[in-house]
Amino acid sequence: MPKTAAAPLTNSTEFTVSELSSALKRTVEDAYGNVRVRGEISGFRGPHSSGHCYFSLKDESAKIEAVIWKGVHGRMRFKPQEGLEVIATGKLTTYPGSSKYQIVIEAIEPAGVGALMALMEERKRKLGAEGLFDEARKQLLPWLPEVIGVVTSPTGAVIRDILHRLEDRFPRRVLVWPVKVQGEGSAEQVAAAIHGFNALPEGGTIPRPDLLIVARGGGSLEDLWSFNEEIVVRAAAESMIPLISAVGHETDITLIDFAADKRAPTPTAAAEMAVPVRAELMVEISGFERRMMLCWQRGQESRRNELRAAARALPDLSELLAIPRQRLDGASASLPRALKANTHAHHRRFAQASAGLTLRVLRAQIAHATQRLTVSGERLSLSARALLRQRRDRFAGLEVRLKASKLANAQAQRNAITRDRERALRLAERARRALMTLVQRQQARVQASSQLLSALSYRSVLARGFALVRDEQGAALHAAAAVGAGARLSIEFADGRIGVTADGDRTAPAPREAKPAAPAAPKKAPKIDQGSLF
Repeated sequence: MPKTAAAPLTNSTEFTVSELSSALKRTVEDAYGNVRVRGEISGFRGPHSSGHCYFSLKDESAKIEAVIWKGVHGRMRFKPQEGLEVIATGKLTTYPGSSKYQIVIEAIEPAGVGALMALMEERKRKLGAEGLFDEARKQLLPWLPEVIGVVTSPTGAVIRDILHRLEDRFPRRVLVWPVKVQGEGSAEQVAAAIHGFNALPEGGTIPRPDLLIVARGGGSLEDLWSFNEEIVVRAAAESMIPLISAVGHETDITLIDFAADKRAPTPTAAAEMAVPVRAELMVEISGFERRMMLCWQRGQESRRNELRAAARALPDLSELLAIPRQRLDGASASLPRALKANTHAHHRRFAQASAGLTLRVLRAQIAHATQRLTVSGERLSLSARALLRQRRDRFAGLEVRLKASKLANAQAQRNAITRDRERALRLAERARRALMTLVQRQQARVQASSQLLSALSYRSVLARGFALVRDEQGAALHAAAAVGAGARLSIEFADGRIGVTADGDRTAPAPREAKPAAPAAPKKAPKIDQGSLF
């Protein structure tokens, strides 16, 4: 039977798949711990349910997978968007589950002005669709505001130009809210200033402005980008105080210009829009005053002429009173005869009435009135009893309904109390669990702080054989020159202190040997917060 050939022996190291993947991961992360990659975002569909973002960066001939962890994405100023060309900063790593490499992005920024313009147009379409740029919602500027609020940098030339222009045209009271107009955090400060001015109460210690001016000097698109941020545009659109946008020069366009009630090409033009020219107003008022005086004089002259014409048209006084005087004379002549006739007529009426008032007639009238009173009393008694029965029946029905309503209301209140009690119990249980969790976290922090204090304490140095020398006042001594002959010293060891007396003998310090330079520690890759899946 022929013998089979033995397998060749080899000294090559065998790796498991996991070991090989870990070695490749360490190699890639050490070699490319911090890289900047320029490319177009592809396959981005928004954050995952876990809060992380997964997409690709590509150019004309290659593509690399990218991931942004949840915490990093929340702090990003520019959010990734599909098709946007960006410059990403991060580190390369591998994903062993699918044997591929990817970049973990820590910062992202648009690549050039073209990307910023595309992002600005996209944001403009989005905010315009919400109606923030509609002309119907814009307010009219006050004709002569008492107080003007200015949101700008307090150290730039913009505020000086505005104040100088207001002083030339019509001096007004100005409140300046100092903010950053460029860089990180500037958009939040501008939005907070607009909201702060709107939150001032009417008639408060700080007067509420009648007009707002948001101003900044000229600059590049990157310098003016804070005024394209969504938080600033929404704050300008929500402002209840009329707002003028004066950002950049005449050719600079930002999104706050569309949301503001009025856009000024320059900060100086904004001051001109805010107030009229005082001298022109004085001239115009003088003209109105002259015209009003002329109108009044013409009116007076017209009324004077009408009065003269009416006086000429009126007849003489004696002619007006002649006929009424004649009527009065006729009435006074016929008055005695009329009085006598009236007296005779009344005497006849009284005689006829007294003839009808006999004793029998009076008794008959009294009997008839008594009968009518009796009948009316009986009818009133019957009506009262009927009304009483009707009211009693009505009150009985209302009593039944009231009892049913009280029972239903009591039951509803019991159910509500039961639900509130259950909710209170649930909230108490949640509060108890939250308190236990908080206490555990605080205990862990205290324990870590205690360990750190123990590690940094000088007593750990004493435990390694060193000693701490103090003078009589308890101050630590650092050199032998500070110790005189016969000085009382205190030496502290790890297990206690002893008192000693210096004899004054000094020896020359031994020359220090040059220590070899310690090799530079390899830079550790920055720790990346990979977030939590829970």
